[in-house]
Amino acid sequence: MDSDALLNTYIDLNLLLLAGAMIWLALRWGLARIGLGAAFLPQLRLMNWMIIILALSPVFASAVSHWIVARPPNLSDMLVSQYLQGNVQMSASDFEALLGAREEGVRALLSMQSVGAKALLAGFFLGALFCFGQTALAVIRLRNIVSRAFHWKRIGTVNLMFSDTAKVAFSTRGLFKRYVILPSTLLQSPKDLRLTISHEIQHFRQRDIEFELLLEVLRPMLWWNPAFHIWRREVRQMREYACDQALISRPNFDARAYCECLIRACTVAAQERAYFTRRTPAVALVDRRETRRSSSLYRRILHVADGAGRPGSRASWTMVSCLLVFAVFSTAVMIQRPAEWSHDRIMLSTVVNLERMAKRSEPPVSPFQGGFVGVTD
Repeated sequence: MDSDALLNTYIDLNLLLLAGAMIWLALRWGLARIGLGAAFLPQLRLMNWMIIILALSPVFASAVSHWIVARPPNLSDMLVSQYLQGNVQMSASDFEALLGAREEGVRALLSMQSVGAKALLAGFFLGALFCFGQTALAVIRLRNIVSRAFHWKRIGTVNLMFSDTAKVAFSTRGLFKRYVILPSTLLQSPKDLRLTISHEIQHFRQRDIEFELLLEVLRPMLWWNPAFHIWRREVRQMREYACDQALISRPNFDARAYCECLIRACTVAAQERAYFTRRTPAVALVDRRETRRSSSLYRRILHVADGAGRPGSRASWTMVSCLLVFAVFSTAVMIQRPAEWSHDRIMLSTVVNLERMAKRSEPPVSPFQGGFVGVTD
């Protein structure tokens, strides 16, 4: 793949992420209107799979244009058609410049002749390097915590370990092993210990650690895109809501004791600045937002108090999933660049040439043309 195709694929990925975030927010709004907004576990599954779908969508769109449809519809051709029908009030030259802005930007970045292009690429690579270094240091710090922790017991494939340095419980994994790191202070509260272990093991059941790792891998490439940070925030919020909901749906589960456990964990975490150092890939009992803003913890406790909510039928979620996949893949195809010149584009180019010829044929305006305005008493 040449540099031009690689850069355009990267741009398509960022545009898809922006479109995916907007589609997801619209979907959440719609789910809340039909009574499925409180079904957090199915929504978390949708978000996790949507990350993979968004990453594979540029490949899917390229395959569609090469092997399925020779000239799939795209947004650029649709805009040209609307302009030729008179639905866009803009000069032909300005409209053509607007459509070609992406191509001009790609050429400027690849040529590296302008100072702005060099500064933009330098800023991107510095940001990516910073994110990569931050993640590497976090992995090293996490490994040190795990290596210094004391092994307690094993539940299935998960190793339970106590740490004297960790102030809040979290779950993580290596290549082959899974760990739940528990603060040693939880030994003084058996009920909090039991609730914390249940919470962290539920994260493994939801595969939250693996998808958190995927987000961290994507972060150096997408750090500048606001849609990525919105998406990551939504995933982390939905992850905790889904985990809480899965626990309170168990029979004879003490929701009050669980909420009190969350409050105590937030209190301890907020008092220790070391908690704010990054550890990845890891999922903690309480999120950083819940120690900085009480409203985040307040909403989480409200969802626990509301109960399991209405899960919805399998058929309804299958339909929602199909609509989501169709919307993402359709967007991926629509934002593709036109493969060749169409009849409408030839017409637009003709209009642009006629417009330029008309401007050239206009007589120059002399500053001495016109008369003098007399001043009368």
